[in-house]
Amino acid sequence: MTVTFMNAWNNYLWPTIILQDSKAITMPMLVANLKSGYSVDYGMLMLGVLICTLPTAIIFLCLQKSFANGITGAVK
Repeated sequence: MTVTFMNAWNNYLWPTIILQDSKAITMPMLVANLKSGYSVDYGMLMLGVLICTLPTAIIFLCLQKSFANGITGAVK
């Protein structure tokens, strides 16, 4: 479930094709748009990456016991 959530959350190509309005933008698209021009504001870029990473980290922390049991094959 964690890997499926990460794939759905970090999806870039499909929303880029489907979303035509600039008001409807996903977080990965926003982070990609922060790297435009000749200068990059690395503080803003790192903040965008942090905000993009938080939901995945929260889901992992909530499900880490199930994740570890799935990897090790332990059944409860």
